Amino acid sequence: MSDDKRSIVKTTLLLLPVHIVLRVVEPLLPLLLAMWFGRSDATDVYYFSWTVFSFAGALVFSAYQDSAVVPILAEVKIEDRALLPRVTGSLLTYTVLLGSALAAAIGLVALGYFGVRYHGADFEMAAKMVLPFSAFLVLLSLKTFFGALLNAEHRYFVQPVASALGMVANIGFIAFARGSQGVLAIPIGAVLGEVCALAVLVFVAVGLLKMRFVPTLERPEPVRRFSKLVASEVGGSAVTRVNPVVDQLMAGLAGVVGGGTMLRYTGDVASLPTSLLQATLLPVLLSHLADDFAAGKIAKIRTTVTKSLMSVCTILVAMSGILYVLRAPLLRFVFLRGKMDVAGVERMIALLPYHLVGLAPFGALLVLARAHVAIKNSGIMLSMGILNAALNAVFNVILMKAIGLEGIALSTSCVQLGIAVVFWFRLDAKLASLTEKVA
Repeated sequence: MSDDKRSIVKTTLLLLPVHIVLRVVEPLLPLLLAMWFGRSDATDVYYFSWTVFSFAGALVFSAYQDSAVVPILAEVKIEDRALLPRVTGSLLTYTVLLGSALAAAIGLVALGYFGVRYHGADFEMAAKMVLPFSAFLVLLSLKTFFGALLNAEHRYFVQPVASALGMVANIGFIAFARGSQGVLAIPIGAVLGEVCALAVLVFVAVGLLKMRFVPTLERPEPVRRFSKLVASEVGGSAVTRVNPVVDQLMAGLAGVVGGGTMLRYTGDVASLPTSLLQATLLPVLLSHLADDFAAGKIAKIRTTVTKSLMSVCTILVAMSGILYVLRAPLLRFVFLRGKMDVAGVERMIALLPYHLVGLAPFGALLVLARAHVAIKNSGIMLSMGILNAALNAVFNVILMKAIGLEGIALSTSCVQLGIAVVFWFRLDAKLASLTEKVA
């Protein structure tokens, strides 16, 4: 095992307990929401609104989260470190401007769409969510920007601490305001949580690490390169984000009260193992693969990706089995309290296995996507996003008609498997091409 490989493993293992301890509050949110609000038309309005704005959030989130910004900043630090403040200042300026413009545009579009979809009290609630969700988008763009800068500096531990503190603030506000604000307290709490998390990241970056920013509308050459690379990443992520919106729409057509809410809760439970994967291994893996690519070590990239896939899939298959065996007592213990009814929990027990089918493929997909980003093959992301959305729509229609609400969950799993396979073959072809060029 090489020194670099040991570094990846060592850093990941150090991050794992940090995330387990500090991010334990994140899974509490859906559990508390289930206990406090149960399942109803009001919760379906919230989750549909959330998926609409999450779609928009992909446009800013994917620009920095495990994106091409990592290899770009690594190159700047090596080739011309004096340029770094102008590069980061330019990125910060455009993040604020574009994030604000996007939030305003999506807010107006969402308000118009809600007017068509909802009426009466449901429309009033959805309309009140527009402002906090729009503010959330701006804060999210800034949080992911500073988080990316810190990851590029190998300060991987700051973001989980910031996220944990933000989630505590989020949950605290919802607990305090749910009586007076109802479901509306959820998006407002999300805004307050992002403010707290952003404050921590800025304090560390500017106050402790003394990072310098020179705000400018100019676009230095590394920023222009980043813009080209990230355009496909953002486009692909945005197209993929259509899937949860489609899933929620299809859940509404399934004719199950609170169907969209139950689909979201079971999806959250199934995704817990991969959320730890994304927080621990993937940022470290991306930075090391980017370093290897810059050094022209193509064979090493293939070896690292292959070993990572084997490890990740083995762990996630085991986790799928554990969650499957324990699903009934686990879901009853977690959700059967407060306003959540017995029938809703029993339906969630039936739903969860269909999500678990796609757990290992989703983990493989995440590893392979980072590998493509590391070798600056981000140009494929838009086509992969389109393929993802198309497959999801087709599978949703076919499987929902066949088995109902469970078919929507199975559709997601099938899509994840298909996309992982295509990612692998495209990576293999790209690495072969790069090997020929080096030779």
